[in-house]
Amino acid sequence: MTSASAEHRPDPADSPVARWLPQVSGHQEALDGIRAIAALMVLVFHVAVETGVALAPGVPGALLSRGEMGVPLFFALSGLLLYRPWARAALDGADGPDVRSYLWRRGLRVLPAYWVVAVVALLLWSRNHLGSVRTWFEVLTLTFTYDFDPWWVGTGPYGLGQMWSLCVEASFYLLLPLLALLLTRYAGRGGDVGARARRLLTGLGALTAVGALALVVQFYPDPRPYLHAWLPRTLGMFAAGMALAVVSEWAWREAGPDGPVRRCCRTVAQAPGLCWGIALVVYLIASTPATGPRFVGVDGFWIALIDMVVSVLFALFVIAPVALLPRGAGTRTTAFLRHRLMRFLGKVSYGIFLWQFVVLYLWRDFTGQEIFTGSFWLDLVPVTAGTVLLAYATHRWVEEPTRRWYDAVRPKERKPGRAGIA
Repeated sequence: MTSASAEHRPDPADSPVARWLPQVSGHQEALDGIRAIAALMVLVFHVAVETGVALAPGVPGALLSRGEMGVPLFFALSGLLLYRPWARAALDGADGPDVRSYLWRRGLRVLPAYWVVAVVALLLWSRNHLGSVRTWFEVLTLTFTYDFDPWWVGTGPYGLGQMWSLCVEASFYLLLPLLALLLTRYAGRGGDVGARARRLLTGLGALTAVGALALVVQFYPDPRPYLHAWLPRTLGMFAAGMALAVVSEWAWREAGPDGPVRRCCRTVAQAPGLCWGIALVVYLIASTPATGPRFVGVDGFWIALIDMVVSVLFALFVIAPVALLPRGAGTRTTAFLRHRLMRFLGKVSYGIFLWQFVVLYLWRDFTGQEIFTGSFWLDLVPVTAGTVLLAYATHRWVEEPTRRWYDAVRPKERKPGRAGIA
């Protein structure tokens, strides 16, 4: 095994080489732009479905029907940002993040704002179930997707239908420390940093394969539609972001000023137009019947597999040129992601995701529209405005105050060591 002193350590942040390496610490404004796009894609998709436009024959309906591809973007972003500290520790042979502190921060980040929206939705549309302890428990703990005999219809209680993906996120948050441990143990059998990085990527490939195998359980011997809203089938989408975290950290540790990993990162970061062009082609493929019927889930194993593959590829090619972007660098193509408006929308994107169904249903109740009818644009403008307004309010008066409690649980001081290397 290569000793610690013989390994190539990360380049100093002020070295000449570092200016070409991916940003792996601090706030990345361009990723806020990606997060904003994902939230708006999901909102547009839901308005298009509710008005019936996404279900209508023709190209516009087909394109709008795949606005749900914003969800894989959220999953991949979570994989990238949350796994990065564990990837760094695995490559350096150091201890990973404190799990207790990590879970505390995740809970504070996700639950308080969600609870506000969940209570509002239940009070508005599910009053007959307010006396049920089980209802409150399942909704407030994001476990309602595991109810085999739900009292609600669709993907969740009325006004909370989009929260199935938040349930998936919560499952990933809880599972990530275990996944990171297994990946680190496997990577620890490697020799130098490069060998460990390759093992991490191999492990993430295996994780993606597990997601594909989960589709077998979903459809055989009998279809189990509820599994579509569970974590296993989405593992490849999270793994795409996790792989980008490994590659970006590996680039900092690669020996030599112009190694293949560093060249790859630099090439991808400088070619966002090409990457997004590929993502557009993938999106167009996803808009065809190859990925199944619109809005009603998937219709068989092979269609589900194709849908999973295009979701992974779309998320990978959209996020890769931004995830591998050096600090302060960029092109004209990525500049708009750092625009003030995009940064603002990215900042309140979680609230946009949370509030959109509540605002959409209140607006349609107010205007007296029936489901699958109405004007797409006349609904989209007020619903977007109302959603963004509530998202800002939630961010200011719920999300930001809870951040002050982040340090209430602090990790204990650890002795230096190489616990990550077996």
